[in-house]
Amino acid sequence: MGWGRLRKKKDIPGGLWTKCKDCGALIYTKEFVQNMHVCPKCGFHHTVFGRRRIEITADPGTFAERFTDLRPTDRLDFVDTVSYAEKIEKAQEKTGQTDACIAGTCQIEGHDVVLAVLDFCFMGGSMGEVVGEKLALAIELAEELKQPIIIFSASGGARMHEGAISLMQMAKTCAALQKFAAAGGFSISIMTNPTTGGVTASFASVCDLMIGEPKALIGFAGPRVIQNTIQQDLPEGFQRSEFLLEKGQLDKIVSRPDMRAMIAQILRYTPRGRNHQSA
Repeated sequence: MGWGRLRKKKDIPGGLWTKCKDCGALIYTKEFVQNMHVCPKCGFHHTVFGRRRIEITADPGTFAERFTDLRPTDRLDFVDTVSYAEKIEKAQEKTGQTDACIAGTCQIEGHDVVLAVLDFCFMGGSMGEVVGEKLALAIELAEELKQPIIIFSASGGARMHEGAISLMQMAKTCAALQKFAAAGGFSISIMTNPTTGGVTASFASVCDLMIGEPKALIGFAGPRVIQNTIQQDLPEGFQRSEFLLEKGQLDKIVSRPDMRAMIAQILRYTPRGRNHQSA
């Protein structure tokens, strides 16, 4: 067969296939989205947009966002390759959000709750002044409404572009949760891949119940940093949710397709999780 008879391969539209970051399998993107960004081959839970997280968690049409007027500012005039102000602007254009935390009220299988979600797509879900303030306000709102608060974390940690101000949010969020608990409030922390740094070392680890998604990376410093520091090999699966469950840092591991039903089941056993219809 001559080269002239060979037909040129047709262009394949982009975005039809998604490659699993864990097993490398090629997944039909439509199937991948329908499966809540969970690999159908190996079960690895990929990071999802914050809005998508709300969509698969809250009852349809019940989420009412709060605290949308809060916006980050570049108090330190921080510059590396580009200014922090420019990074904020690009992240806002990319996600359509003011910052990495989306908070509001909703229902989960009829149960009234306050829901806060960190969006990894906004500067790695990092916690700066606005994220900490939104979380604290969401916790205070849950106390005011006498409703449980559900917090989904996906974060690289504190936002170091804001220096000590970002680290102050660790103490502020923990204090808000302590006050909420003292008033009889109930909180659930759900740690997804990844939950690291100052987020893990603060509000994500001090709620009443701590749940992890399968194979989620959860820790303070990264495993490579720890290994290089202590000059020792780390155990198999170190800092993955299964390892943390075994060591007692997590109460339960729940797959994403089962998460909504599991939250509702927990709320049925919680006085503040029962609304008038389910009481």
